[in-house]
Amino acid sequence: MRFVSLNAWGGQVWPALAQWVPAVGADILCLQEVTRAPVPSPDWLRYVDPNRALDQRADLFADISALLPQHQSYFAPATRGVLHDKTGQPVASEHGQAVWVAPHLAVTGLWQGFIHDQFRPDGWGPEPVSRVMQIMRLCDPAEGSQVVFAHFHGMRDPSGKGDTPARRAQAEAVLGALRAFIEPGEALILAGDFNLLPESETFPLLAELGLRDLITAFGITDTRTSLYTKPQRYADYALVTDEVEVLSFDAPAEPEVSDHRPLILDFEI
Repeated sequence: MRFVSLNAWGGQVWPALAQWVPAVGADILCLQEVTRAPVPSPDWLRYVDPNRALDQRADLFADISALLPQHQSYFAPATRGVLHDKTGQPVASEHGQAVWVAPHLAVTGLWQGFIHDQFRPDGWGPEPVSRVMQIMRLCDPAEGSQVVFAHFHGMRDPSGKGDTPARRAQAEAVLGALRAFIEPGEALILAGDFNLLPESETFPLLAELGLRDLITAFGITDTRTSLYTKPQRYADYALVTDEVEVLSFDAPAEPEVSDHRPLILDFEI
């Protein structure tokens, strides 16, 4: 089975992303920084805040779903605010994360909820912006095996990726949600753009569930592409329990489908 996680960057590198998504062969595709259009919208909108200005696909969730028409799709909104079209007119937009699951797999359990703050219905608001997590239990009827996976986009702090009380609370919320969902001895995969450094106190907390980090285990020191120009290269992580047999794991630098590299895990249970 193939599990893939990527911060999709709102689809800024859309032509490359559109080619890559069907080609990567993901049975489970987890994307962070996904937009959804709650109202009719042009293909592109623009996001601006004091720290950045980004062009984004207006409905990346629909875009990816069209590329994977047989996959089961799930969107988790964190915020709803206003972006602008090329004429400067405001357009309502939702921002969050999403999962696509291959049609031959049965989704037998699902939880999504907040690990920081709550849904913001009337704008993005101050940093750190609300964050959600999705957890699913999948069964492969052909094999009779099952796995639980989860992903989240860790809170962004303009001051950096170091530990803070807010990030400690986020880690405890992640741990609490996983403990409430999983059964003893279940295979578990956790991934996403955590916005953390490898020495973060989050990882010893997650180790309480038997989760080990594949980024450091495989000696990967860069999870960003050349489209990201800052020197700090850690952001994305994938963790597994011992019940997950890792066949291969990589964070390829090419093709560049975001300013983040995808995390690609081939595994068996």
